[in-house]
Amino acid sequence: MGPDDILALPSMPPGNPSYPMGPYRFNDREYFIVIYESDPEAIDRLVPEPLTPDGSNQVFYEWINMPDSSGFGSYQESGVVIPCRYQDEAVNYTAMMFLNDEPPISAGREIWGFPKRWGQPRLAVQTDTLTGTLAYAGQMVAMGTMGYKHENLCHNAAECAQKLAKTQVNLKLLPCVSGKPLVAQLVAYNLTGIDVKFYYGGPARLHLVPHVNAPVADLPVRNVVAGHHFKADLTLPYGRVLYDYLN
Repeated sequence: MGPDDILALPSMPPGNPSYPMGPYRFNDREYFIVIYESDPEAIDRLVPEPLTPDGSNQVFYEWINMPDSSGFGSYQESGVVIPCRYQDEAVNYTAMMFLNDEPPISAGREIWGFPKRWGQPRLAVQTDTLTGTLAYAGQMVAMGTMGYKHENLCHNAAECAQKLAKTQVNLKLLPCVSGKPLVAQLVAYNLTGIDVKFYYGGPARLHLVPHVNAPVADLPVRNVVAGHHFKADLTLPYGRVLYDYLN
């Protein structure tokens, strides 16, 4: 295996790469998001400079079901997103994510810096209730519920797609073999090719349980604002560097 062969590999391990080259297409990607107000000091502790919290004290707790993902297969995830600002732009910062599939964990961390760890999320409809749960190490750490499709929030497909195209930001950290930082960046990306199938709102509740390795409860629930439930086809492209902490 020569240098050109090595540089053409999409990912590790070289004999059986964890994921192929992107971009990556997702069909019928389904979201359940509970928007809630949390403690501003707790939010500040998780947001890396030069990002700043947007001042709303809001946090988005999300579940995502991805039944048809190119290169990644079928899996689910759950995590925490904080609305922020980068200079004059409104962005979403991803603080924690838990998945049940290795290829998107590896790709997410290595390419875009997604803060992904293994967990056991589950998004499902139980009779009249949309339910999301997250377990870690055999313990329940999050449970969300929402009334199923109470209010249609999508009266203009283009406007709904624009909501999903908002800039997303991650903190990407990769160590060198020496133990020193090799990559320390704020990385941004924007979803493309968005086709929204539906977008509903409704009453929601969220319960978070303290856990040392899944500390979603470090952003405590002060007040639930709304629940959102939507489904879309979309593409996750490669991203760009917003800020380099080593430069």
